[in-house]
Amino acid sequence: MDCEEKRRKLLNLVQEFRLIDDTFMTVVFKDKECTQLLIRCLLQRDDLQVVEVFTQRDLKNLWGRSVRLDILATDKTGAIYDIEVQRADSGASQKRARYNSSLLDSSITEPGRKYEELVETYVIFITENDYFEQGLPLYHIERVVQETGASFDDGEHILYVNGQYRGNDPVGSLMHDFFCKRPEEMNNAVLAENVRYYKDDQEGVDYMCRISEEIWNDGKAEGRAEGKAEGEISGIARAVKRLMEKHDFSFAQACEEAGVTKDERPAVEKALHLS
Repeated sequence: MDCEEKRRKLLNLVQEFRLIDDTFMTVVFKDKECTQLLIRCLLQRDDLQVVEVFTQRDLKNLWGRSVRLDILATDKTGAIYDIEVQRADSGASQKRARYNSSLLDSSITEPGRKYEELVETYVIFITENDYFEQGLPLYHIERVVQETGASFDDGEHILYVNGQYRGNDPVGSLMHDFFCKRPEEMNNAVLAENVRYYKDDQEGVDYMCRISEEIWNDGKAEGRAEGKAEGEISGIARAVKRLMEKHDFSFAQACEEAGVTKDERPAVEKALHLS
């Protein structure tokens, strides 16, 4: 692939991005005002003030599995928010929500501090599908005392957002925007302006092209490395699957971008159970 063709493909990819795609979402929501708008809408809190935002933030666990968070934010009260976009239902499992929540607590707990000083934590999954299939815009998960029905009130909150919801309310308006490719189609001016920058402004477009190229190159290298470790085809199949999920590529597009040869494709297709 020559440089001109590669540039054209990257530009086309940038124009196809939506906020439901985690690559694009983590770039747009680096903007504190965008993240504040998002959290305010989902929690119905117009007074909430976000003070700090990080994207693609690693939470290390020396004794177990570490995680990389799409968005990590804090507000003026010290509350912490982990916001994840999930295209596939498997990435939004209840056990993953529990694990992310536990890592938030462990990452902010310092020796000598009282447990009562733990701040509020929120794990928010924005899912492309209606994860609980009940047609509701939001699903709030809170602990309760089963015998009395009273809230346990431990400060841990988990929230699932139904990406399919299109009601005539702020959440429906927000989810509409998450699936728009063009800023002029969006309802929220703050989000639209930031999306416009990364799709139409030359500086923003160049930045997104660099990010996309890095992801492709990392995916190819990781897939080949996994292939050597666990069998060539299975590792390559992982890389192809990631490209399909992250960028909504077809199997053929993902194979092309991952550098899969024609001879390898039937075996990769079989490994992904697509044949």
